[in-house]
Amino acid sequence: MRKELEAQLAAQLRDEVVCVEKTDQRTIFIDVKREAIRRAVRIVTEAGGRYMCGVGYDNIARDGTLGMVHTFSMDHNDHFICVRTKAPAIDPVMESITPDLPSAGWSEREFMDMLGMQFTNHPKPKRLVLSDDWPAGIYPLRKEVPYDLVPPGAEDVAYQLDEAPPGTKIVPIGPFHPSLHEPEHFAVYVDGETIKGCDYRGFMTHRGIEKLCQTQVSYNEVPFIAERICGICGSVHATAFSQAVESAGGIKIPRRAEYIRTLMLEIERIHSHLLWLGVAGHLIGFDTVFMQAWRVREQLMWLCERLTGNRKTYGMVLIGGVRRDITPEIAEDIRRVVTNIEKELRVIHRAIEKDSSIHKRTKGVGTITKEDAIAWGLIGPVARARGVDIDARRDHPYAAYNDMKFDVPVLTDCDVWSTLVVRVLETYEAIRIIHQVLDKLPAGPIFVELKDKIPALRHAITTVEAPRGESTHYVITGEDNRPDRWRVRAPTYTNLQAVPLMLLNEQFGDFPIIMGSIDPCFSCTDRVAVIDMASGKARSMTKRELDFMSREQLQRG
Repeated sequence: MRKELEAQLAAQLRDEVVCVEKTDQRTIFIDVKREAIRRAVRIVTEAGGRYMCGVGYDNIARDGTLGMVHTFSMDHNDHFICVRTKAPAIDPVMESITPDLPSAGWSEREFMDMLGMQFTNHPKPKRLVLSDDWPAGIYPLRKEVPYDLVPPGAEDVAYQLDEAPPGTKIVPIGPFHPSLHEPEHFAVYVDGETIKGCDYRGFMTHRGIEKLCQTQVSYNEVPFIAERICGICGSVHATAFSQAVESAGGIKIPRRAEYIRTLMLEIERIHSHLLWLGVAGHLIGFDTVFMQAWRVREQLMWLCERLTGNRKTYGMVLIGGVRRDITPEIAEDIRRVVTNIEKELRVIHRAIEKDSSIHKRTKGVGTITKEDAIAWGLIGPVARARGVDIDARRDHPYAAYNDMKFDVPVLTDCDVWSTLVVRVLETYEAIRIIHQVLDKLPAGPIFVELKDKIPALRHAITTVEAPRGESTHYVITGEDNRPDRWRVRAPTYTNLQAVPLMLLNEQFGDFPIIMGSIDPCFSCTDRVAVIDMASGKARSMTKRELDFMSREQLQRG
């Protein structure tokens, strides 16, 4: 793989390639001059690379540059390819790759905000992460910016919406809306009841977890913070971060620990898919599905509390292994619970399969072609429901998945119904994997002590198949017992970019289930966008205005 890429790069880029190296069995790093970044990315894409995410980092103190890494998955030969480049901090400009790869759009916009990088020819160079009143010239991920900086706000500064298509009106959805279970804001452009486009604004209360963990905590404290990235996929993020550091440091964890990580990841998958199934039923007004799915899910929550002491945020994963063992008694408890969940899920599944009202609300809804799914980098059940056969557990085995036998459900109807079916089928496969883990669980320790310091300035990437799709973590090791850079790309980050295409020409009444079909996970927000329906102009309400409105409403009582 490496030799083939080197030959193609040498033939097409010549002296613009600085270095090609393979750091482990599956990761290839390609360093190129910034003038060649787009052409290098095209070569990797033509070789079969699927774009994962971009990683920007501050290297100003060392050599006066800002670095950028574009990461790719080679799904069918278990490789990651990372194309790296850098630009002087005084002139941080490079060519955008978004015109070739739409899924790179958010990554580049993020580092415009967070590092002050510039990408020429980017089709939508608008703010993504920073609030609209954030002062110009302050880039939070630069190391000179304190982690606890709170700059002064500005009044009457609002996000500028995309231009609405002719003949449409704007319908605001969110940040607070009955059909949304977390705050987010969509401006939906409608012609009658037909959606003709939308604009999204999120990240309104970005928590700064990456910055915090690069400045304030140690390596083995990060997994506990990583669990808080998502209230459902905590073990996913803790495992992904730990694997990245273990890869960078050459740390081999005990096989029993790898099995226990696999167990916890599949328990999370069952929990997440049952939660989503209930929410999906609620979004289309079928609350019987909601109540039954969550009733079944509750058994798993009780089990997790017995296993770890918590219904969620299990605190099981550390760099070097896991914190708690699985005793024979616990193993039998797990078997009993998941066997009963499978039995009850089959009853719900049969009822859903035959229900015409569910079919009418989900079949042919939220359609996006396989080709568009690939172009926009869809992942997880949303991609597999559209014929894209990818799954990190199989394509890039980690933990104990190389010892597991399981199927990857892939459907081709390309709609919300297919997404529902894929998640149900994946739940059965998760139960199947759990039984295999318990059957094959090897003896031995569950943790290895780290005797030496983790070497600094090593790059590593890992991906873990979360219930929503792969979560990618990129780590650059640091010198103070903490990461120099930690980049997290959760699955919603990728899938959300394709939502406007999934909504296009659909009925407005189907917005909740189309949006919900990707199982989105958003940051919280404390701001409200107000849109004038006549003019289409938007502004942000201040805290003072919100307080006044709340008190006035209470007085009216």
